Amino acid sequence: MGDGDNRHISRDSLFILADLRLAGQPVDYRVKVRNLSSGGMMAEGDVPVGRGDAICVSLRKVGWVDGSVAWVQGNRFGVAFAREIDVTQARAPLQANPDPDEAFRRRLLSGVPQMPSGPVRKVI
Repeated sequence: MGDGDNRHISRDSLFILADLRLAGQPVDYRVKVRNLSSGGMMAEGDVPVGRGDAICVSLRKVGWVDGSVAWVQGNRFGVAFAREIDVTQARAPLQANPDPDEAFRRRLLSGVPQMPSGPVRKVI
């Protein structure tokens, strides 16, 4: 995104966790994403960022996205993405197991012993 004001882009308020990496540093920081748009996000966390810093953020179901810090206020900061993302991917719920017995069948086939279902009786 350019240096212009992109606040006209639709933003969704949400709360997801993301990993953020500062350019040239091997450390990942965990941040809270407070709002997200196709062109950027507002994050919260104890990350030593400054305006203009190059970052890379890993958003669930989107992957790693390059960007730069647009503003900093306390422990909150704005990020302008280098490319637009599909916000619906990041907002999609994590896939739940549609078949509750699938995990049981996988353990059974792998040879992992199962706990008996139903009441357990003490044998003396």
